[in-house]
Amino acid sequence: MDLRESGERQISWAARSMPVLTAIGERFALERPLAGLKIAACLHVTAETAVLMGALRAGGAEIALAASNPLSTQDDVAEALRGYGIGVHARAGVDRAAYYRHIHRALDVGPDLVLDDGCDLVNILHTERTDLLERVGGGCEETTTGIIRLRQMAAEGALRFPVVAVNDTRTKRMFDNRYGTGQSTLDGIMRATNTLLAGRTVVVAGFGYCGRGVAERAKGFGARVIVTEIDAVKALDATLQGYEVRPMAQAALLGDLFITVTGNRDVIRAEHLSVMKDGAILANAGHFDVEIDVRALDELAGEVQRGVRPNTDQYVMPDGRRLLLLAEGRLVNLTAAEGHPAAVMDMSFSAQALAVEWLAAERAGLAPGVYDVPEEIDHEVARLKLAAAGIGIDRLTDEQEDYLHSWRVGS
Repeated sequence: MDLRESGERQISWAARSMPVLTAIGERFALERPLAGLKIAACLHVTAETAVLMGALRAGGAEIALAASNPLSTQDDVAEALRGYGIGVHARAGVDRAAYYRHIHRALDVGPDLVLDDGCDLVNILHTERTDLLERVGGGCEETTTGIIRLRQMAAEGALRFPVVAVNDTRTKRMFDNRYGTGQSTLDGIMRATNTLLAGRTVVVAGFGYCGRGVAERAKGFGARVIVTEIDAVKALDATLQGYEVRPMAQAALLGDLFITVTGNRDVIRAEHLSVMKDGAILANAGHFDVEIDVRALDELAGEVQRGVRPNTDQYVMPDGRRLLLLAEGRLVNLTAAEGHPAAVMDMSFSAQALAVEWLAAERAGLAPGVYDVPEEIDHEVARLKLAAAGIGIDRLTDEQEDYLHSWRVGS
């Protein structure tokens, strides 16, 4: 009971900063748009996710939830959700085998819809649980990494149901990815290391929305920021914003802190680890623990000292250099800190809830593939967020509307 009560307090605290999702949940409770539907979800089991689960439950759905990262699971929140009648298959710190076993248990519900965070659940559906595919009417994906995998599945004709790319909404990319990841990543790094960023050289690998947010926050703390990229347009964008852009082979010699935010694997490899400074810190803010080659780090190290600080392992190289790996190379913001602030997740999860409602109504007419969130949902989330903050915006006059929809009026 103590664990459950702690979780309930955490959920209540998060809900205070999530007025849009709370309002959606209240409407769902009246309209019951998800009545009779079973949902299997693989998401970070946090207080913010709990508010989303509550809204979907209020809409009439039966939910089974597994964790998308064992190190981000908040056990007290998981216990509170069980008390709310939601099937939770998650526990903090489980090994890889238990992680996948939990996803299978969530799928045992026989879902009509699925929610995924990284595409692991969808991948298992298409490889090991194909017996369930016929029933699944659609899904939502929350991450850049997951969307990359889903688009590849769709291109190969392997994807068997429609999936909404919640990650690709403007409210998600501009606010969750940029402001949420930027703040929470540095929060996790500072909690784990208590390091001073001012005057340090921070290498940010990847300059997408998440990378921009991390670079902006690091720069704001007084760090010298180096960006590494494979995309010429993004590299040019970083250059014009005043960042130094270098290949990782060069940046590896200069960095004090390395943060990977790419959605790809082996971004930091053995040849980079071999030339890093003594005391260099390695952190990952991409979804999976493959961006830093941890296996190569293990092989290079003469000694590994676990837990020199919470969520910090020290790898001692044969030449005496010490490299610090945070959160085992997993998501540092959700392992060493609490993930995105609830006010940011309010928008992402509101878009998720409304996308689920849309899928429930439209799934029968959708072919397998990756779909954008309908634009009206994105605008509705932004409108509700502004209204909750008491912020007003202008509206077009009739003359302005006519001007925008006419080609006859010149200069």
